[in-house]
Amino acid sequence: MKRINDKVDELKQFLDELKSIIPSSYNEYSENLEKKAACERYFEKIVESIISISNLICKRERFEIEDISKSLSILAENKIINNHLLQKLKNAKGMRNIIAHKYGEVDDLIVFESVTKELINDSKEFIKQIKEYTNNF
Repeated sequence: MKRINDKVDELKQFLDELKSIIPSSYNEYSENLEKKAACERYFEKIVESIISISNLICKRERFEIEDISKSLSILAENKIINNHLLQKLKNAKGMRNIIAHKYGEVDDLIVFESVTKELINDSKEFIKQIKEYTNNF
């Protein structure tokens, strides 16, 4: 349980750090290579933390996992997170893969909007749902 809580704390830290550097406008984001790179890196770290927390919960609960990349789906199947959040996190994971592996062209506007409008809120909702679940221990 401590590892899950530590990972949740790490996720919160990444979110706070991301919030402190997010540019106020798309123009600032697209013109400032350092801020853009930092936002993309935090996007990766946040999604990786979410996946890591999911994997730890699956391991703790001894959920049968054939493919570790399916841990979010397993959490939804077991009512630990809801299906709406599952879809949002799957989308974030897909965006993370595009950023990390440079699959095709990275659309800066989509990344900026994801960072400023979705990732933080979805991550907070993930933390909330995980905390509700872990409070039952």
